[in-house]
Amino acid sequence: MQNITIRQANREDCPRILELIKELALYEKAPEKVIVTLAEMVECGFGNKPVWGALVAEVNGIIVGIALHYDRYSTWSGRRLYLEDLIVTEGMRGMGIGKMLLDELIAYGKTKGYNGMIWQVLDWNKPAIEFYKKYNADFDAEWINVSVEF
Repeated sequence: MQNITIRQANREDCPRILELIKELALYEKAPEKVIVTLAEMVECGFGNKPVWGALVAEVNGIIVGIALHYDRYSTWSGRRLYLEDLIVTEGMRGMGIGKMLLDELIAYGKTKGYNGMIWQVLDWNKPAIEFYKKYNADFDAEWINVSVEF
């Protein structure tokens, strides 16, 4: 059995976090969409006004997974966590690391006073959809994603 540790991310983890983000983008067939720089990631996560946090999963001291999150406020539901990405490097999938990360993030949200968590999953990502179904997640087909670039 591997020695798996879940902990809060720190500034020094950002290069590896960015590597995992790029790995996910490649899996999602959109590597060109990753435009964030390491400097921006560090500043936005650990600068004067952090806007994101993350849990990392380490196996024998090497980061193999992340759960990157931030605050979201719903006018109907109040304070919620937004799970931006749950990533486990391909070679480590199927070992329960994603479950450990998500369970720990849910526990974190409860202790910090959030009343729920929201996230997105691509409709073709069947392994992720099946994973989230184990949590009795509500899949809402009614809402359409909307974004604008600046």
